Amino acid sequence: MKRILVLFSYLLFLLPAWAQVRITVQAPSDVVEGDRFRISYVVSTQDVESFNVDSWDGLVELYGPSQSRSSSFSMVNGKTTSSSTITFTYTVTTEKPGTFHVPAATVVSGGKTYKSGSPEINVLPGGSGGNSSSSAQGGQGGGQAHQSQADRMHTQNVGDRISGKDIFIAVTASKKRVFEQEAVLLTYKLYTLVNISSLEGKMPELDGFHVQEINRQRQPELKMEHYNGKNYGTVVWSQYVVFPQRTGTLRIPEIKYEATVVQQNRSADPFDIFFGGGSLTQEVRKTIMAPAVTLQVDALPTPKPANFSGAVGKFSIASSLTPQELKANDATTLRLTVTGTGNMKLMKAPVVPWPKDFESYDPKKEDKTAIGANGSSGSVLYDFIAVPRHQGKFELPPVEFCYFDPDAREYKTVSTSSYSIDVAKGKGGSSSSSSTSLSKEEIELLNSDIHYIKTGEPTYLTADSALFGSNRYWLIYGGLFVLFAIMMFIFRRRAVANADLVGRRGRGASKVATKRLKTARKLMAENNATAFYEETMKALWGYVGDKLNIPVSELSRDNVCEKLNDRQMSSDLIDQFLRALDDCEFARFAPGDPADTMDKIYTSAEEVINKMESELKRK
Repeated sequence: MKRILVLFSYLLFLLPAWAQVRITVQAPSDVVEGDRFRISYVVSTQDVESFNVDSWDGLVELYGPSQSRSSSFSMVNGKTTSSSTITFTYTVTTEKPGTFHVPAATVVSGGKTYKSGSPEINVLPGGSGGNSSSSAQGGQGGGQAHQSQADRMHTQNVGDRISGKDIFIAVTASKKRVFEQEAVLLTYKLYTLVNISSLEGKMPELDGFHVQEINRQRQPELKMEHYNGKNYGTVVWSQYVVFPQRTGTLRIPEIKYEATVVQQNRSADPFDIFFGGGSLTQEVRKTIMAPAVTLQVDALPTPKPANFSGAVGKFSIASSLTPQELKANDATTLRLTVTGTGNMKLMKAPVVPWPKDFESYDPKKEDKTAIGANGSSGSVLYDFIAVPRHQGKFELPPVEFCYFDPDAREYKTVSTSSYSIDVAKGKGGSSSSSSTSLSKEEIELLNSDIHYIKTGEPTYLTADSALFGSNRYWLIYGGLFVLFAIMMFIFRRRAVANADLVGRRGRGASKVATKRLKTARKLMAENNATAFYEETMKALWGYVGDKLNIPVSELSRDNVCEKLNDRQMSSDLIDQFLRALDDCEFARFAPGDPADTMDKIYTSAEEVINKMESELKRK
């Protein structure tokens, strides 16, 4: 039994030799000219018959290869794993800047030949910033190890001045001239020559922009970059995608960052440090201002198509209808999938031209987009539910989706295919009472056409039973006259009131807005952010629409501002109303505490409606 276990263990150690051999190359991604660094080739077996590397083009081999072997064996919960490797290490330096390839290694194992990859190394010119050589010794022959990027940063002494050339943030915009609603990528990149332990700062609230931050999942990785004669440690700290909401010259303000710089305290007493009375390092706060960015925003070409969805970017549309054969009063669902890249958070749902006899409902929206460099990318799903009320064969025309392509500088329309819908006779009701297909007009005509002749024994009236000339006749006649006079009075008053529909709508605007704000407050208490912002937007737009007698189809920022100016509304109050709209529109995507944001939005909306109501009443 003991011999079997020994043989089993020996076979496990031989497994890597039988498996596919892998060669992993370990090398720095960037170095400074003149640096000494190591390149290692890790082979996933110790059964190596021969090992060779290609020529060192652009790199200088100082020493190598040194060899090291390692093996491991473990058994966890009855599962046995083992590994065996051999590592070949070279010490290398560089003589000139540029981009060079690590030479590929060729290994012969078990009679088979395997070859490694050839990654790139970026060699930076020797500069005054950072450290240009390593200090850690290692390996045979005195070869020096390559430093980490963080170790290259210059550690200042306590009291040294931190200048704007030691640490700063550069801002780049993917485009400086764009169309309204077109996505612009803003990249904030940190350049530093000193060691920092933290960096804090965020984009302020922007007027005239819809902002979405790109969520960076991985920890920022410091890379070296040669800039203005110095080798800086660089990292892309944050990226934002902004969608301009109005035309003209728009300015994205400076962003204030607070950096914590680590300085070395060379005068510290070692004994004090040992007993907790001092420290070898000291942290200093440094304020960094990322520069402002100015964008030129052009208006979308006019005239805009009547079916323009507000989408700007590149899009396609697909559809499916389930089921296409159904009974009257049963539901069918049309799913529209809008796929593309652009301002997908801000576009409107397509309009479905359902047949006349179909009762349709508002669509259910499912957002499957992610923010990227070109805006929101992915798909938005719209589920439209409709119920046919009568049997027959119906045709659903293609659904059109109109968007603006900023690259082509023109409006484009994509459409779905059409569908034939076969509606069979349903259960009960007038919609299925006929064996043939009847429209609404035909059914209404049947209800008002000639009735059947009444059959059965006739009923005769005698002279004594006559109503004409009797007391009951005159009483009914007089009552009808009085009722007629009363009804005329009531209808006259109602007609006068209805004649002033504009005034009645305006007088009820505040009451309707207050009712919607109460609903929004309940949604805020339930922490339902999406429904809260929608109800608050309805309250703001609905108030100005009713108060200024603007149809829903003509509600826009320009129309509202024009009407308010005609009413001699103060410019400060108009700006406050527009800010309330912008804050409400953008708050749902902004980071921060949702409860605190909803409370601010609610207070702002309630305040501006009350102020506008008071000022309009005085006028």
